Amino acid sequence: MPSLSLRHHLMAKRLRPTPPSTPSAKPSPSPSPPSLPPSPPTPQLFHSKPTTVSLRHSSNDRSKTLTHLVSPASASSSNWVSLNLTRSDLSLPLTFPTGQTFRWKQTSPLHFTGVVGPHLISLTHLPNGDVSYCLHFCSTSSSSSAAAAARLALLDFLNAGISLRAIWEVFSAADPRFDVLSCHLEGARVLRQDPLECLIQFLCSSNNNIGRITKMVDYISSLGNHLGNIGGFDFHEFPSLERLSLVSEAELREAGFGYRAKYIIGTVKELKGKPGGGAEWLLSLRDLDLDEVIEALTALPGVGPKVAACVALFSLDQHHAIPVDTHVWQIATRYLVPELAGARLTPKLCNRVAEAFVSKYGKYAGWAQTLLFVADLPQQKALLPASLEYTKRKKSTKEQIEKAHTGKYRSM
Repeated sequence: MPSLSLRHHLMAKRLRPTPPSTPSAKPSPSPSPPSLPPSPPTPQLFHSKPTTVSLRHSSNDRSKTLTHLVSPASASSSNWVSLNLTRSDLSLPLTFPTGQTFRWKQTSPLHFTGVVGPHLISLTHLPNGDVSYCLHFCSTSSSSSAAAAARLALLDFLNAGISLRAIWEVFSAADPRFDVLSCHLEGARVLRQDPLECLIQFLCSSNNNIGRITKMVDYISSLGNHLGNIGGFDFHEFPSLERLSLVSEAELREAGFGYRAKYIIGTVKELKGKPGGGAEWLLSLRDLDLDEVIEALTALPGVGPKVAACVALFSLDQHHAIPVDTHVWQIATRYLVPELAGARLTPKLCNRVAEAFVSKYGKYAGWAQTLLFVADLPQQKALLPASLEYTKRKKSTKEQIEKAHTGKYRSM
């Protein structure tokens, strides 16, 4: 994977309000499509005393301006720097351990640590809820430039240019339930990961559980440059496509990847053959419409619609992508399409669920789906008012955690 450059640290490009082009599963003639909820205001970063940095988007040759408070000071392993985000902008426990990425670790009760490009970074909440970050193992000679680059990369990774407050206002107008949820789940964000990193992670997730997914992702990650050990965890820069192409299927099978080894090797080979390189090709998908993105991704070995939707939502700026699995299906039949409760989930009904989310929540429907998913995790449901619990489950807590906490992924 090519090293991150400033042109890849832009905030999300202008988002398309066009919903997915999926066929309706309704047996009767479809009425006129419902109007989408209004779009949130143009996202702004809420920073004081900003320094303006002008950058050029990598794909559409339009100059964009990104506003950040770039700290000139170095952020060493003992130096925490404010990220100018409050808990309502970013909640670490509601963002990282929710199945979007398997590369970030909770390295202490208050800290989450992970890698963004070549940067090893820890995040924490201050007593007042504000978020601070720490850049580890930054050499003195390059500390100032590294700190500035790391901050830009981190804000990009966190989708910090998108205002959660504005999104929640739209969701609440469309669904009063979000008014109550916002009091308990503020700060749950959708990440903007590197597309290659995201794709390989979700190839590991197919029909798998959290423990095995994490071990597989850790193994793949260990092929990259070692960046350090924090809290007993080793952290690596994600391996480049060139490095991944040197791994054999037999090696992955020996490491416990099973049939997924074939798909990972096949996908890496396909990406290597893309004009301009596979990493650049994946990044270029950010400029396409969702149906084109799904079509391109599902042409890769082992990538079904569910995995494609996850990659589209969590790395390719497709904010209305809806990854539908059995758990999301249950959420949808509880709140959006109760008339389908008890039906068997099929690809056609997956489209119906995606349409229902987009019709109700608009162009950030994938964020709404993610928030509803987080709200349905057992550890979060215990904190919510009883009035928000529409149905009681009879399954054990252990079973709910395994299933609800992204324990089972299915490529459909």
